[in-house]
Amino acid sequence: MSSKLIGVGVGPGDPELVTVKGVNALRAAEVVVVPVMDTGERGRAEATVLHYVPEDKVVRVVFALNERTDRARREAAWDAAGQRVAALLDRHATVAFATIGDPNVYSTFTYLAHTIGELVPGTVVETVPGITAMQDLAARSGAVLTEGTEPLTLVPVTAGAAVLKDALHGPGTVVAYKFGRQALEVAAALRETGRLDDAVWGSALGLPEESIRPAAELDGGPLPYLSTLIAPAPRDGGRGGKL
Repeated sequence: MSSKLIGVGVGPGDPELVTVKGVNALRAAEVVVVPVMDTGERGRAEATVLHYVPEDKVVRVVFALNERTDRARREAAWDAAGQRVAALLDRHATVAFATIGDPNVYSTFTYLAHTIGELVPGTVVETVPGITAMQDLAARSGAVLTEGTEPLTLVPVTAGAAVLKDALHGPGTVVAYKFGRQALEVAAALRETGRLDDAVWGSALGLPEESIRPAAELDGGPLPYLSTLIAPAPRDGGRGGKL
């Protein structure tokens, strides 16, 4: 029988936000792979998983998650990680891979699943959805993501602040991921498009070091890389005005 690889979304950091289905998948798998940076520190996915499965069931696999410039080094790390997981699939019927957020939203699992498809043809790949950072920030800050016919645009600021500015010129809510290193440019884009006053940003959601602040307080100081921003759609039509 073919082995199974399951990508499990474990949310943005608060262990209480892992779904029941996610917990069941982690516990049912024979091993749970967690991604770690080549610097070796424990990441959010691993910390969350350890609330639900014993440490001896967890396998740490290095991904070059902090590599942005050296594509060859990044892809070599992906290949090595794929080989490691392929070896696990050779010995185990079900391997889970824990990823922060959702496995189908800007997740390392995408690259792993592609690699496994080439290394171990016939492997069954499944995903279990997870709570995303934008959902958690909306809940914790009171920011409404969408109303009525409003569109919702999700932008990774690793693509550049210009992409964010283009989205902010549109009519809907804009969410920015990974904007910590470009906070000054993001604040300028919000100000230029008239979106600064209602926007909110957050980092380390659900963790002891959680920070949720108005975007108007962005001063260009250093922010965590995994910071999230919500700029709600302009709303001046009263209740149900966008229906």
